Amino acid sequence: MNIDYVPAQIVRAARMLLGLRVGSPGPFREAVRDKVGLEIGGPSSAFSDRGILPLYNYVARVDNCVYAHQTGWGSHHEESWTFRCHEAKPVGFQFIREATLLSGIADSSYDFVLSCHCLEHIANPAKAVREWSRVVRPGGALIIVLPHGKYTFDRRRQVTPVSHMLEDYERGTGEDDETHLPEILELHDLALHPEPINHEQLRVGILDNFRFRYAHHHVFDEGNSCGLLEACGLCVGSVQVIRPHHMVLLANKPAAS
Repeated sequence: MNIDYVPAQIVRAARMLLGLRVGSPGPFREAVRDKVGLEIGGPSSAFSDRGILPLYNYVARVDNCVYAHQTGWGSHHEESWTFRCHEAKPVGFQFIREATLLSGIADSSYDFVLSCHCLEHIANPAKAVREWSRVVRPGGALIIVLPHGKYTFDRRRQVTPVSHMLEDYERGTGEDDETHLPEILELHDLALHPEPINHEQLRVGILDNFRFRYAHHHVFDEGNSCGLLEACGLCVGSVQVIRPHHMVLLANKPAAS
């Protein structure tokens, strides 16, 4: 059956029932409704109208940040008003920045931050989360989608302790860090890779990781993802596991006292 010909409300209900979509989207929608946010590494199909957490249709505007003009994912970007998350929404600004250093973006500039399957590719996730929190206003939200390590090609690896990620922060670990690359090459489950790939193709991408950003530096589950956000001073309001391998988290920056 072609789902394009099925009424959208039926598709939504079926996906929620089957665990293929966020089951309680209300708090996520209210966090972005008629507000201006920043996405890291967008646009993301997860937030599109048929994604696991449709949010773009509720926003006022979304700006975006990518790590380079030319990324390893085959896309080219210019720093300008060129980012479009949804055909019905205004164009947002495209920043070229590392996710851990949003230089030139003032404190409390945005109502929310979105990130989908990005944080695992960052060598210093605590630094990234703290930086994302910095640009969000008090009371604002971070909405983060992560791969659940148990259900992905990382399943043979150990979940990363929060203490390790905080040590990366204290050491000032940079995005050129290669600590986890040998482990990835040894334990990566090729059978669960999203597209057909052999070990040599994996090796080429992983060993040139600063350019391609293929590596999952850290492995996440519900416990350490919530623990990391809480250690960075955020209040976690929701964490849901969505088939086949997503975790969706909603966290808020504490309101100013």
